[in-house]
Amino acid sequence: MKVDIKPIGFFYTDTEKIPRHWTVSDASGVICLEKEYTKAARDIKVGQNIIVIFIFDKSRGFTKDDLLQTPLHKNKKMGVFSICSPVRPNPIGMSVLNVFAINGNKISVNGIDMLNGTPIIDIKPHIKDKYDCPSCSETMETK
Repeated sequence: MKVDIKPIGFFYTDTEKIPRHWTVSDASGVICLEKEYTKAARDIKVGQNIIVIFIFDKSRGFTKDDLLQTPLHKNKKMGVFSICSPVRPNPIGMSVLNVFAINGNKISVNGIDMLNGTPIIDIKPHIKDKYDCPSCSETMETK
């Protein structure tokens, strides 16, 4: 299987000290979509939370020694799949961010935990429960 992923845009911020996780962040920045994806963001609204999927492009490479890691805010080793370390088998990150402005292909967001220049690979709506997305409760069929 071959997986071909390319950025849909990049994240930019002037924030020098990036919070360790979006849940503890009040910092802000801008997702700058490639122009070809501007229409894809037309239904994103100010005040909405979005899930942003990105690449930890500045993270060091992963080795088998990284299967267990000690997070900076914990005092014990934990399995990489139970923590938010940027050092992962596939360096993919996810943040839930709040949209505070939209201008064409630029989406301004709060709650960031990404470095300046981070490649964005997808944006999804943040669905809190089935009542926010009636079609989500329908069964998916594989074709």
